[in-house]
Amino acid sequence: MRIAILGAGYVGLVSGACFAEFGVQVALVDSDASKITALREGRIPIYEPGLDKLVADNVRDERLTFHDTLEEAMEGAEAVFLAVGTPSRRGDGHADLSYVFAAAEQVARAATRPLTLVTKSTVPVGTGRRIIDLIRPINPDIAVASNPEFLREGAAIGDFMRPDRVVIGTEDNALGTRALETLRRLYRPLYLIETPIVATSLETAEIIKYAANSFLAMKISFINEVANLCEAAGADVHDVARGIGLDGRIGRKFLHPGPGYGGSCFPKDTLAFARTAQDLGTPLRLIETTIAVNESRKEEMAHRVIAAFGGDVKGKRIAVLGLAFKPETDDMRDAPSLVVVPALMAAGAEVAAYDPEGTAFARQLLPAGVRFAASATAALEGADAAVLLTEWNEFRALPPERLKSAMRGDVFCDFRNVYDPVAMRAAGFTYLSIGRP
Repeated sequence: MRIAILGAGYVGLVSGACFAEFGVQVALVDSDASKITALREGRIPIYEPGLDKLVADNVRDERLTFHDTLEEAMEGAEAVFLAVGTPSRRGDGHADLSYVFAAAEQVARAATRPLTLVTKSTVPVGTGRRIIDLIRPINPDIAVASNPEFLREGAAIGDFMRPDRVVIGTEDNALGTRALETLRRLYRPLYLIETPIVATSLETAEIIKYAANSFLAMKISFINEVANLCEAAGADVHDVARGIGLDGRIGRKFLHPGPGYGGSCFPKDTLAFARTAQDLGTPLRLIETTIAVNESRKEEMAHRVIAAFGGDVKGKRIAVLGLAFKPETDDMRDAPSLVVVPALMAAGAEVAAYDPEGTAFARQLLPAGVRFAASATAALEGADAAVLLTEWNEFRALPPERLKSAMRGDVFCDFRNVYDPVAMRAAGFTYLSIGRP
């Protein structure tokens, strides 16, 4: 098969490289010429473990190509995937669908043969029908499908190659049947390893994506609130999480307390899901509360650091370890650090920060005055306190004695519960963690 993917960002590039690994001929196109130039030169614009090799291997074997024009990319394609951005719209939190609709119209005008237009971007329920209304007057031979992605940053290749399920939403007519068969052929390598293929209507597929992300975000906010209860009651949130997570109806994943969720998906998707439900007169109160809890959680982390100094951090030097929203990515979108660091600086603290991969983007987003260190120990040098925000493995490998010897002070705020409280206190730290007595 030959497919085209419109949008060479995170979803488009990972999906394209993985489809190519299946043996599909993949043409990636993007309106950002510099991105296409970088990819042609072998430079990957995002950090994702294993992606550079996967792209290089499939470019070498001529299954993955990069294009400047949509017409060139679409030549001979049976399906065209839309993997363009759907950021939160300013002012109301709805998903901005302008890029999706513009791309769909471009595909309809450029198509010279019957094909399937597949929405890979995360879009609110009803978007597929709006795309149909937009493109059918232009080109009646284009089938429309929804094929949401479920990729975790830092583990995206494994998620694509060995997914829990593949969701395909189509119309209930002849065009829908054609679209479903096209996508079943495309995903045949996953069918052969018994991956569930969930065939639904367009609307159902769109809701599945938002419901999945919102439920996972809700689990995170839930365990964060339980962690607060554990602190007040003298309980251990990790034991609570294990005790409830072993229940097969609940599951252990996403029950890890911390400074709140961030990234490219959960913040914007929960907000868009809530706004769509409000518009349809069926408010999702649990999701609305999840959003509020998460926002206050990030602010709370900064207050905890300040409280460790009796409410005054003026002139204190604070090392922040981890800036990206999670390990194994350089994604800074809605990262807790974007709230915690400015709050500490506004309170008068000096901040030295380090992240293994996120520093380049952090420089653009954090306030002027942050000192970016080249290593964890360099950030800790002379610090009165350390704040761990992202649980990179290299931080786990640092022994408490080494941490303590690098610092001037003894306050360590471990907001990912990476370290052993007993060992940290034995090393001389005033150690603060999440949900542990």
